[in-house]
Amino acid sequence: MRRPRHRAARVRLLVLDVDGVLTDGGLYYGRAGEEIKRFDVHDGLALAAARQAGLAIALISGRRSAAVSRRAAELGIAEVHQGVRDKAAVLDGLLTRLGLVAAELAVMGDDLPDLPLMRRAGLALAPRNAVADVRRAADWVSRRAGGGGAVRDAVEMLLGARRAWPPAEHAAGGSPPPRDLPAGGDASARRVRQKASRGGSSRRAAAPPARDRAP
Repeated sequence: MRRPRHRAARVRLLVLDVDGVLTDGGLYYGRAGEEIKRFDVHDGLALAAARQAGLAIALISGRRSAAVSRRAAELGIAEVHQGVRDKAAVLDGLLTRLGLVAAELAVMGDDLPDLPLMRRAGLALAPRNAVADVRRAADWVSRRAGGGGAVRDAVEMLLGARRAWPPAEHAAGGSPPPRDLPAGGDASARRVRQKASRGGSSRRAAAPPARDRAP
């Protein structure tokens, strides 16, 4: 495995697949046939801390799910792209719109459709249980599985590289960050957020309650 930490400090945008990264990859259905997703609360706290530290977050998924829209809204993630057939095209458009280069991008994926995104990224990440081809393509592989803290692991590594983990309020024994955090971070991160708010293609549809706890 390559040594990514010297590149991690440059990352300004973390792009995540959903199924198998933010979730365990299982497909669960309720009695009415509705799709149910399980999210990890530890991932949620880390994503909230990432936003506070100025690290922008985007979700790109081949599937559509109202539960994903709800969870993203809870965490204040505006860049939510679902039902995507050409993930690489969406990513290229996102980088152009936000004014970022590949070296400022980290991508976490778990299966073959994520490989084109990972190959464009300055830092390619994977959960422990990603398929073999993805693990081989990754610069860094989490000790944890998708939906079981892999995203938390990745955020700790990325923020640790810029000496922003643990978050100051937790290191000092303060209160956890609020569900929707105020804008923070350096000037470049603020520009990313401003551009995302002007041009993002977010979807915040109502959804059946996700079976987890918000951070």
